[in-house]
Amino acid sequence: MDDLTLASDDLRRNLDELETINTWLGGYAPILNALERLRSQFPPGRPLRLADLGSGGGDTLRQIARWARRHQIAVELTGVDANPFMLEYAASKSTAYPEISYRQADIFSDEFQQQPYDILTASLFCHHFSSTQLASMLPRWQQQAQFAVIINDLHRHPLAYYSIYWLTRLFRGSYLVQHDAPLSVARAFTRHEWQQLLYAAGITSYTLRWRWAFRWQVIIR
Repeated sequence: MDDLTLASDDLRRNLDELETINTWLGGYAPILNALERLRSQFPPGRPLRLADLGSGGGDTLRQIARWARRHQIAVELTGVDANPFMLEYAASKSTAYPEISYRQADIFSDEFQQQPYDILTASLFCHHFSSTQLASMLPRWQQQAQFAVIINDLHRHPLAYYSIYWLTRLFRGSYLVQHDAPLSVARAFTRHEWQQLLYAAGITSYTLRWRWAFRWQVIIR
């Protein structure tokens, strides 16, 4: 999944499977719960501007759009990814959601970091980076997001690793999901590691909560 040149039916199947896994295991709950916690403080009088970093297949944004519709909250949602195939796939799945748009961008570029958003979200994105890289990235996200940064990522734990390893094989997942799902858990962070990297980033205004199943919810203000 880190290979930006991937563009195939295998990748499309992998994205479909990840959406199914996230739906079964409550993988969208950390983001939606964070929005619910924050919504009484949303900026009034205009749509909430939210960008999802590493938006992949756009499934998280579609969940956010449904949540916003249920609560009658006006939103402008942007999926940001570096892989054009991902963006094309996500757009094809999001035609019923005019509040969602997608853009190809380098999140490390000055051009992107000058774009103002109320909220930045990152779902299953942070474990693709080292602690050192994240400690450098998080202050920039905090500065760019005028309201909050919401992170939904995996908890590295043996039970999580072996559960997803056998689950993807039991249900005969694609070779990509069988490879990437356990690897993602192995590359994820523990609570102590999150606390260390947030400290290294100079971030003191945050909440860190464990969520089922083996997820971390980080809200940075």
